[in-house]
Amino acid sequence: MSCVKTLPFLLGLSIFLLGSNAHALPEDRNQPIRIQADTAELDDRQGVAVYRGDVVITQGTMKITGDTVTITQDGNGDVEVFTSIGKPAYYEQKPAVDKEIVKAYGLTIQYFAANERIILIDQAKVIQEGNTFEGEKIVYDTQRQIVNAGRATNVDVTSPRPRVDMVIQPRKKEGSATGTPAAEQSE
Repeated sequence: MSCVKTLPFLLGLSIFLLGSNAHALPEDRNQPIRIQADTAELDDRQGVAVYRGDVVITQGTMKITGDTVTITQDGNGDVEVFTSIGKPAYYEQKPAVDKEIVKAYGLTIQYFAANERIILIDQAKVIQEGNTFEGEKIVYDTQRQIVNAGRATNVDVTSPRPRVDMVIQPRKKEGSATGTPAAEQSE
């Protein structure tokens, strides 16, 4: 495959993949996309790009890392899925200006572009505003910011976890930031 034919495919694929996240910071879509890897193998006919070796993909606040990242397209050239494999693979993004960065880990991370859903498999963990969700498999809906955690079925996992482990931080009430009860503050 020649570099001349591959460059438009690579750029188009990257722009669509990283620019499609509707609930990221608006500025993220306007930021340059950077893909770093030791090697890249691009197959225009099959619509598959495979990046290997300490892969880092960034755009604005979004960052995806893994040992190997595979990106697949459908027949129309739209990105269907990207799969990041690592020890662990990693995803982070700031969902809004007033929100903390969401961090996600898993030995395998799959991102489904059409519905902006991330599936973390094996040693899966999501950290969002101090809350943590851990399990064999976690499905994170980035549009609705909903996390579902449970057992990974039909998949061999390196660290079986029969139960989900979650830590949910208490919501801060008005007046609790200073440690003074709200009643005393209103006097």
